[in-house]
Amino acid sequence: QVQLVESGGGLVQAGGSLRLSCAASGRTFSTYGMGWFRQAPGKEREFVSAINWSGGNTYYSDSVKGRFIISRDNAKNMVYLQMNSLKPEDTAIYYCAAGRRATLTADRFVDYWGQGTQVTVSS
Repeated sequence: QVQLVESGGGLVQAGGSLRLSCAASGRTFSTYGMGWFRQAPGKEREFVSAINWSGGNTYYSDSVKGRFIISRDNAKNMVYLQMNSLKPEDTAIYYCAAGRRATLTADRFVDYWGQGTQVTVSS
């Protein structure tokens, strides 16, 4: 069982930056692939970014590639999402996700979800 708690969301102006954090419980954190997904109002949840067990491989959706950076610290059971050059269309609830699959690029690969953190980007 893995419990995930996100933090770091908030209100930011377009062009600004935010850093999301996800704290994971459990002694087997380093064996899980981790990812971030988001859901905007009236839209389905979508993949944002993923990172494999070691942190050596990262993946991004086309909409955030070049602006967001995912990282993890297995010693601290933490996953981060550095979000730069934020746009109003990045406004959404951001969810941290964990799964046994190395690359969590779709909902169906996720075993555990966090409760979400709101990110609002004003124009």
